[in-house]
Amino acid sequence: MRKLLNVLYITRPNGYLKKDGLNLVVEVEGEEIFRIPIHNIEGVVTFSYIGASPGAMKLCVDNNVSLSFHSPNGKFIARAQGPTHGNVLLRKRQYRLADDKDFAVALSRIMIAAKIQNYRNIIRRAIRDNGANSDLENAGKRLEWHKNEVLKAQNIPTIMGIEGIAAAEYFGVLPHMIIQQRRDFPFSGRIKHPPVGKVNVMLSFVYTLLAHEMTAALDSVGLDPYVGFMHTLRPGRPSLALDMMEELRAYLGDRLVLSLINRRQITPRDFIQQAEDSITLTDNGRKTIISAWQERKKDEITHPYLNEKIPVGLLPHSQAMLMARYLRGDLDNYPVFILK
Repeated sequence: MRKLLNVLYITRPNGYLKKDGLNLVVEVEGEEIFRIPIHNIEGVVTFSYIGASPGAMKLCVDNNVSLSFHSPNGKFIARAQGPTHGNVLLRKRQYRLADDKDFAVALSRIMIAAKIQNYRNIIRRAIRDNGANSDLENAGKRLEWHKNEVLKAQNIPTIMGIEGIAAAEYFGVLPHMIIQQRRDFPFSGRIKHPPVGKVNVMLSFVYTLLAHEMTAALDSVGLDPYVGFMHTLRPGRPSLALDMMEELRAYLGDRLVLSLINRRQITPRDFIQQAEDSITLTDNGRKTIISAWQERKKDEITHPYLNEKIPVGLLPHSQAMLMARYLRGDLDNYPVFILK
């Protein structure tokens, strides 16, 4: 069983990671604020421009600890990785199937259909918790139609086009699911490059956390996170991790953001206006989200395919394992995750 709380998050913009023997040490302006033995963690995510020493990076890669660098806003910068491990035969099959257009289309269809269904389930949960809402109900019906359409799509551009329309429908009614602090958290649509507004900043931040965990999970089962089936292949872009995140975004990301706002765990004080169109989380805001993220990972659910109780934090690993089995030919289809 994997540990769930062994990812080190460095949220201080001026935090610096260094090595001391077999320990990782976090310093701020030359003062040590945290240390941890390398064997106690599986990953490090740093939101600092200062970065890490070569010694710290070597200690991580020598001990198979993933290390990813992000801007204070959560934008991915780079990832340090040592020699590739895993099953070379599995990776060869992955690369071969990635070039098979029919296979890629079939897999992409069910991934995006699952994403749209999870959008619908988020909406249905909001109606169940907060009462009837015609805008939400109508959006749910339109999303059902988009899901059926994507299952008939014949190529990746069509799939991505339908996904974009469905996402616009879903995010268009997201304000109806913000019950508390509505004036303080206005939302007029998903804008991500750069994220505009408090809600978009939070969504981008939790998606960054999910991307890190999905990438590490794929590495752990021997798959190459950078060779996917739907997202365009680019140097340094974990395309397979982005593919597999699609079905998990709503359940692990959006629900957390809505919960933090509606429970008033995040408030306007947790953001800084840097320029007219630029806003970022404060250090305390990042810590609040990460703390809630880690707590959420402890919750147990019954996996719909495995039919076993697992902690929520193992979902990226369970889906990576199922993907590896599917690519090997052990399963007839990839069992996407659909929330209840």
